[in-house]
Amino acid sequence: MEQLIASHSYPALFLLSFLASTLLPLGSEWLLVLLVLRRGDPLLAVAVATAGNYLGACTTYLIGLYGGTLLVRRVLRIDEAAEDRAKRVYRRYGAWSLLFSWLPVVGDPLCLVGGLLRVGFGRFSLLVGSGKLLRYAAVAWLTLQSN
Repeated sequence: MEQLIASHSYPALFLLSFLASTLLPLGSEWLLVLLVLRRGDPLLAVAVATAGNYLGACTTYLIGLYGGTLLVRRVLRIDEAAEDRAKRVYRRYGAWSLLFSWLPVVGDPLCLVGGLLRVGFGRFSLLVGSGKLLRYAAVAWLTLQSN
């Protein structure tokens, strides 16, 4: 596993970051930390992780926009309770809640709700991309500070 990560570190980070914001309950921060600790380029690592996670969020948004209940419940495995939590957060904070799409549990449903409620793609991209970039940048910065 270690050699696989070493030889394919950035593609693995992209794929893990993408999957972490769509289908699977995964975290991608550990791989970002590992790459930064192994003297990888922190800016490149943050960019790759952000791009993967953002594109995964876009996939979830599109499922909310065009997908049906089957895709939401079976593919994304977002149950009604998670969707209801996301809708409550969205009603309370509006589109600004998409800045919190990086949070576990409620983040993916927020992206889905963004699609369900037909948030403009430009606004969605700006808010989700900013939130995800800030999260990965903070993880990389904290890793560099502790090292």
